[in-house]
This record gives sequence, C-alpha cells and structure tokens, in this order.
Amino acid sequence: MNILTRLTLAILIAASIASCSQVKEEKTEATQPNIIFIMSDDHTTQGIGAYGSRLASLNPTPTIDRLAKEGMMFKNAFCTNSICTPSRASIMTGQYGQVNGVYDLSGALDSAHQTLAIEMGKLGYNTAIIGKWHLKHAPEAFDYYNVLPGQGDYFDPTLYSSEEVAEKTLFKFEEGMEREVNATKYDGHSTDVITDLTLEWLKNKRDKSKPFFLMHHYKAPHDFFEHALRYEDYLADVDIPEPASLWNNENNGSIGTRGINDQLIDTIGSSIGHRNIIRNMGMHMEIDPSIPDPEYKRLAYQKYLKKYLRCVKGVDDNVKRLFDYLDAEGLMDNTIIIYTGDQGFMLGEHDYIDKRWMYEESMRMPFLVRYPKTIAARTQTDAIVNNTDFAPTIIELAGGTAPESMQGSSFKSILETGQEPEGWQQETYYRYWMHMAHKHNNPAHFGIRTKDYKLIFFYGVDYKERSNEAQAWAHNPASMGDFQTPAAWELYDMKNDPKEMNNIYGQPGYEEITADLKARLIKLREKVKENDADFPMVQKAVQENWDN
Repeated sequence: MNILTRLTLAILIAASIASCSQVKEEKTEATQPNIIFIMSDDHTTQGIGAYGSRLASLNPTPTIDRLAKEGMMFKNAFCTNSICTPSRASIMTGQYGQVNGVYDLSGALDSAHQTLAIEMGKLGYNTAIIGKWHLKHAPEAFDYYNVLPGQGDYFDPTLYSSEEVAEKTLFKFEEGMEREVNATKYDGHSTDVITDLTLEWLKNKRDKSKPFFLMHHYKAPHDFFEHALRYEDYLADVDIPEPASLWNNENNGSIGTRGINDQLIDTIGSSIGHRNIIRNMGMHMEIDPSIPDPEYKRLAYQKYLKKYLRCVKGVDDNVKRLFDYLDAEGLMDNTIIIYTGDQGFMLGEHDYIDKRWMYEESMRMPFLVRYPKTIAARTQTDAIVNNTDFAPTIIELAGGTAPESMQGSSFKSILETGQEPEGWQQETYYRYWMHMAHKHNNPAHFGIRTKDYKLIFFYGVDYKERSNEAQAWAHNPASMGDFQTPAAWELYDMKNDPKEMNNIYGQPGYEEITADLKARLIKLREKVKENDADFPMVQKAVQENWDN
C-alpha cells in the first residue's frame, strides 16, 4: 500500500469516526434535551402578561410571554405551601412538607435530599444552580453552584460557590448553622449579576460533552422591591389598575381571618392601607402615616406596584439576555425552558400583601414551558399540577423515571398532548404551617382545591411552641389576648366566584358539596402523609373544630 493510498484510507477512517461521533451527538440531543428551570421569587401570575390579569395591559413581561406564545401555559399550577423555603424544598424533593421535613422558613435541605439534582446527574446531565437557593445547606448535589446566602442582597450581592476562593467567609445560615464558604461579592443589581454568572457558566464552565440541567433563580421581585436604577422612570406616569377587593372585600374570609365580630381585622393579614396596625405596605413605602385612608392606601398601592413591576421588568429584560444567548448559539430549540415563581403573591387583592394565603393569587404559580420539538405553540391546560410534580416531570423529560420517594407525578404527557391522562389528579392539597408569624400574621391553615371549589380550614394554632418574645414580635397581644386564633372554614365556588369574594361555607344548598370536599380532604391528607402525628396541638384543634 503506497503512501497516497494510506493517506486516503486514514482520511476516510477519520471521516467515518467523525460521522459516527456526530450521529451519536445528534442522538444524545434528540433523547436528552438541555433543560433550564427559571424561577423568580414571588413572581405571581398577575405580574405576567400572558395570564391576562388587570396588569396585562401594562405589558410587564414581553419576553416571558414568548414562552406562552411558543409553548404551553398552565392555568392551574399551584404550590403546596406559599412561602419560599418549603416551596423550594418541594420542588427539589417532589415531596410535601411533612415528608421532606421543611415546614417553614427555618427548614433546610442537605445534599442527600437534593433529589432532583441527584437524579439528573445520574441521567448524565451536567447540573448547575445559580441565584437564590434558600435551603441553608449548600446545594452540593449539583456539579456547580453559585448561590445567594439566605435571602441575599438586591445590590452588590455576595454569592457563595463550589469554586474555591483564596479566603473563605463565615456565614450564619440558621440558628446553630454556621460555616465557612467560598464567597465573592459582585458589583451591580442581583438580577443582572445572576444572569451574568449564568451566561459565564453556559459559555465557559459547563461540560459541553453533556446535556445541561440549569436552575437559574432570581431574587427579584421579592420584597423589599429594590429595582435597578435604570428602571426608576418605568411606569412613573402610569396609574396602575387596582383590584376591586382592595376597597370592598365583600364576603371574603371568616372569623378565622377577621376574628369574632371583626376583633382581629387590624391584626390578621398585612394590608395595603391603615387597616393592619402592625404591618402595612404604607409603612414599607414610607408613606406619611398621618395621611388617612383612602388616600394613604392609594398612595401605598401605586408606589408598591411600581416598585414590584420595576423588579419584574428587570427579570424580563435579563431573561431576554439569556434567550438571546441561546438563540445565537443554536441552543434555543434543543432546550426545554421552564419559567415559574416559587409561589404567587398578593398585589393588593383583599387588601393583602405578601403570600402565605391559600387564596388564589398566593397559591397559584405561573408555569410556562417551551420546547418546540414536542410542545405545541400557544397551548394552554387547566390540568391541576403542583410543585411536587415538577421534579418527576423534569426527570421524565430527561429520559428517566422519578424515584419512589417522590410523591408528585410527571405531567410529561400533558405537555406533549395537551390532554389530561386517564386518572389524572382532580385536586391539590395546600398547607401553610406557620401561624401569626413575621408580622404578616397569617393564621395556619390547610385545604383542598379542585377545578370547581376550594375548601380552606383555618385551625388557629401553631405546630410548635414559640417563645413569648417571638409571639409578641409576631402579633398584637392587646388585640388578640393569646397566640390562638378562631378556627373557621371557608368555601369558594371557583367557577362562579374566581376572585373568592363570597365564602359560601354553611350557606343553604352547599351541604353535600361541603361533605364531599371534607371527605376528599381527609383522603388527600392521608395520601400526602399529612397526619400531624407529631403535633398534638394541631391534632386537638382539628378534631375539636372539624364539624363546625
């Protein structure tokens, strides 16, 4: 064999190997798409244009709306507990609070229980999380992390990373939980910084021989709503539409949320205006307290919404930066893109701020998914899903099967067909464990949400003893007398009363519906293993007030 023949043969062999390699790479892409899970903190459906709320005319999220136009929008996605840490724990574990052990903001999730990251790693993914984490232990189950310690700062944030730095920093993550971490302080607004770090990882730090699973988490628009300075004039001359229930709450609520003879109306549920004397948005917005309602309330609402939507604008603009990179690199159509918030948020509805409530604006999560290879554009579903279902779905989309430890169910087939599979869940469970905490003063409650009805039980006690000092910080003793609030039920017809303005519990004609929902709630609590066996105070309150 002469030199020319050998050279020709070598070229052919090399070309053949390259061709096989290319075929293998294309096969990997086809079976294992990249996945980006984008989550903002407290970004409620009212603040996303695609959901058509009263704020949609302001066009707050043109980039995020692209996911609805080119993919699927979920209209009945719910959290199982509308507070940051428990919601994130449910997303990572696929489990409810009494199983994963994360009931409130003091909860933590160690690396052995960061199940979603573990399972994605087993499937061959290069895994990363960047931004807000809020689960105390480092996210060490990921190949790479660069996350805020706790809530983190809006400006010039410090993040800690899996990458070594010259000198470690000591952080206190929780009472009794301190450790030294690889911390770096960055200049700028957190939303910009988190996007910068994500783009840097995508460009230079990921293993490009593997598909990637990236959790990209913004701090914004969590209160206390500090937006980048470039948005100071955004919406400055706009009158933000108000919800009707800001001014007239009609028959929403019960003695569980107002007290007997409305004795607790100035205490329960932080407000926009002067109603709540302990915590209201006028205080946060530094409105002159000598101004009476309704002017005080109106000024507080306008300033509140503009600050919130300026934070949302920063998120949307930075999501565009991410999408622009994916488009430029040819990654957009081979990447499943999910956008959500860790829960909903009250934007003045029922004169409430913050989250925590089982009311719709707080319990509902935005959930948008784009993947043109298998998800049709401009599709919507009213199938009921919750945040324990996210991890099983992501795992199945990656080609795997969720471990038995996960309580949620994959809705991959809903994404691909737009139809609910036979036997799909027709209800979801909700549980707010904390009681009269953080001066927001929301009473503990649980309940069931179907497509037609919502039944809520305010049982009125905390699941654990708290110090007198903590109780005094959380509520107004002169108004309440003690740390227990009245137990009460609320029932809402979600088809005819979607704004939850009329509590029909106990009204004539709803006896059978109420009995059926209570029976379903008992079975649902058994199914998700919420038996309160370790909390005798709760068990006693539930037993004594169940038939009220």
